Amino acid sequence: MSFDVAAEAYDRYMGRYSRLLSGQLADLAAIRRGQRVVDVGCGTGALTGELVGRLGASSVAAVDPSEPFVATTRARHPGVDVRQAPAERLPFPGEAFDAALAQLVVHFMKDPLAGITEMARVTRRGGVVAACVWDHGGSQGPLRLFWGAARALDPDVDDESHLPGTREGQLTELFEAAGLREIEATALSVSLEHPTFEAWWEPFTRGVGPAGDYLASLDADRRTELREGCRRQVPSEPFVVTAVAWAARALA
Repeated sequence: MSFDVAAEAYDRYMGRYSRLLSGQLADLAAIRRGQRVVDVGCGTGALTGELVGRLGASSVAAVDPSEPFVATTRARHPGVDVRQAPAERLPFPGEAFDAALAQLVVHFMKDPLAGITEMARVTRRGGVVAACVWDHGGSQGPLRLFWGAARALDPDVDDESHLPGTREGQLTELFEAAGLREIEATALSVSLEHPTFEAWWEPFTRGVGPAGDYLASLDADRRTELREGCRRQVPSEPFVVTAVAWAARALA
């Protein structure tokens, strides 16, 4: 899947939703002044910015495996310790943080259990580990219109529903396997208004993530079929997409 894309492409595609989640995930983790926190899989810095606003740049670190995203987060949030690294190999010593957060990234980790175990390792004993993942496994994710139309064309399409954490209870299972304690699971919800169908559709054409990869793999006629299939599902403009993310927090 492709995340070595321009930050602006990601922002238009998923950042428009993830910005709405950031405050809720920070609240779930009870982030407060005086803490030092790491944003794991920071992307273009939506959650990083929320943490900076609460803690100050010097109290926030961030990591992401994508070089363009790391460069963007550094530019957007001067003073944050931003490093290029995968979640499975965090470049920090043990118990370096009061909290470790992962927003919309667990399902893209090559080894989610290893990634969450690393988050626990770099969090002090009694500190908080928290994560959230879209409900792609159910019918409440922000991409459900796209993948619904794609499945109508190709019932065997890889629609992200198999990815870890995308179904209720899966984050809890991963947290338990990582040895985390006092696990609390919940659901977070966001709503975003799209002024027109084309404003909703255009970000999919930028080649971001599994949906962008799938669209790019189609020939011109199939792309048109998919776009029109999506259009038939959309109510009158403007329209609102409400999306749910499964979330969990626990103590290291």
